[in-house]
Amino acid sequence: MATRRFTLGFDYGTNSVRALVVDIATGEEVGTSVHNYKAGVDGVIMDPIDPNVARQDPKDYLDGLELAGRGAIQAAKASTQGFSPDSIIGIGVDTTGSTPMPVDAKGMPLGLDPTFADNPNAMAWLWKDHTSYEEAQAITAKAAKTRPHFLAKCGGAYSSEWFWSKIWHCLKVDPEVFDAAHTWVELADLIPGVLTNTLAPSKLKRSVCAAGHKGMFSADWLGYPDEEFLISLEPRLGRIRKSLPNVAYTAGERAGVLSEEWAARLGLRPGIAVSIGAFDAHMGAVGAGVKEGTLVKIIGTSTCDVAVASKAKGLPDVPGVCGIVDGSVLPDYFGLEAGQSAVGDIFNWFVRNCVPADYWSEARQRDMDIHELLTEKASRFHPGESGLVALDWNNGNRTVLVDVRLSGLMLGQTLQTRPEEMYRALIEGTAYGARVIIERLEEYGVHIEEVVNCGGIAEKNDMLMQIYADVTNRTMKISRSAQTPALGAAMFAAVAAGTQEGGFATVEDAQAAMGGLKDKQFVPIPTHVEIYEQLFAIYKELHDAFGTQAYTGNLYHIMKNLLDLRDAVRDRKIS
Repeated sequence: MATRRFTLGFDYGTNSVRALVVDIATGEEVGTSVHNYKAGVDGVIMDPIDPNVARQDPKDYLDGLELAGRGAIQAAKASTQGFSPDSIIGIGVDTTGSTPMPVDAKGMPLGLDPTFADNPNAMAWLWKDHTSYEEAQAITAKAAKTRPHFLAKCGGAYSSEWFWSKIWHCLKVDPEVFDAAHTWVELADLIPGVLTNTLAPSKLKRSVCAAGHKGMFSADWLGYPDEEFLISLEPRLGRIRKSLPNVAYTAGERAGVLSEEWAARLGLRPGIAVSIGAFDAHMGAVGAGVKEGTLVKIIGTSTCDVAVASKAKGLPDVPGVCGIVDGSVLPDYFGLEAGQSAVGDIFNWFVRNCVPADYWSEARQRDMDIHELLTEKASRFHPGESGLVALDWNNGNRTVLVDVRLSGLMLGQTLQTRPEEMYRALIEGTAYGARVIIERLEEYGVHIEEVVNCGGIAEKNDMLMQIYADVTNRTMKISRSAQTPALGAAMFAAVAAGTQEGGFATVEDAQAAMGGLKDKQFVPIPTHVEIYEQLFAIYKELHDAFGTQAYTGNLYHIMKNLLDLRDAVRDRKIS
């Protein structure tokens, strides 16, 4: 009997880190463990005055690395006969992003220094921290005048979610932290550096996924933005540019090998391969089987959409996307990222703030999650029956408008509007936003033949998946794994290990062996598609009216059209 070989994938999410042990021959997930971050609220350090603040304590990352890793290995021992930690041949890591943090000359996060232990500015700046929106606008304006090619590869606008805007904002609000930082490091680079004892800036290998999508890195201009450009924004940014390399690496290449210290802390053998890191959505896309013609939607608190396009065929710049980066998803392909800044976060906001007590009481009596109850009630409504339409901008718009200074909206409420109708309208709003992204990609030559969804919401909410199918008029497929980012990280770990250790030569080989889809699919319902075409037209007009300066129309007809459509659907339902 052949020796089984396994890899260990770490998935650093917004609220927790998950570790997953996977059999690389079959994709069987034999052990998993989750560590919830302790600092702040659900792991996020916030500011009661400024809703744009979202930071994390680096200590949570290191604690989670050890506790989740050991937990997954123990779970594998308990569930799998003959499993041994010595049969793990590699480690992969995915994280949220852009989640950069200031580090000292040895590469240690300043948030671990007692001097800055209570200072949120010295912590990790989580992806959904939007405090730097003014800096992002300034970067966009300057680049448009002097470096338009920088913007062409990141959708035409720089974001407050990204690397340079956050560093610049820190400089403005807390120069003490900025001055103490030798450089800044993405979480996706920090964890492989920790595992391989290569945190020192001169040794640390940077991920092209993080650098390219969030840091304006490209081999076309020899790495990160040039020092002259950064100095034109703020002279002190030039020092940070000097601390950064001109080379970045694709996942599947080795960040190094597991150090003696971390081998002991995890209970593994030292010297096994540790892959270059990447962002959760990109590794999740690989775990879900991304290939040319496949769009992968990772649906969680936010949504990331990931596609690839062959370098051999060429690709025009796509306005509004979060980057077109060589090798950020698969080697030899351009990786494209888009997404919505809030999806699950919108649903959670609604249940926490807008659902009356009697609904919570009913949920408890029926032993149901409040989301389950609202979904059950909302499923009784036909498309258009509520007369509602919502914009999905409660946390700004990531794609295609790239504007954090947008907010949510719901139109069509009456004195009879029920919570479940509003809940359904919010789901529909996120589906309309998803369709805008698909149409933008196809408009610029990225053909989408299939849509594969992953994440807890896609797994659990059939109503949402059917709405997405009906709104986009495309069949929605579901990844076999409920943990696709961690699975993708485990796939890259097997590639980093290489064939000499029993791993794989290519990412595609790892996908073929370790991935797959569920049998269940959601097929568009023609009568629903017809109604959603009318609702999407209303959404798109609101989208353009509130989200663009070019809109010159009149919104007088919007409420009337919603009421007419509502009445027509109700009449048809009764008859």
